[in-house]
Amino acid sequence: MGNGNVHTSFDDDSQKWVNRREGSQRASSTHDTAAEASERGKDLARNSGSEWLKHRKDNGRIHDRNTYGDDPNPPKG
Repeated sequence: MGNGNVHTSFDDDSQKWVNRREGSQRASSTHDTAAEASERGKDLARNSGSEWLKHRKDNGRIHDRNTYGDDPNPPKG
């Protein structure tokens, strides 16, 4: 996989949607809407061949995810 998975989540401090790479304190990008943040997060993951994960605003649980690049566990079929 790439340079760390990209997580899209809501930041309570800034009241914005942010994209962060795993292990990074700083946000890669900030957005007013979840849709904008998701599109940018997917682009970041696609460009680095990593995984994109979107977290729910209300409880922080993973809501959506996509793997870009070499998937170690591809689906059968």
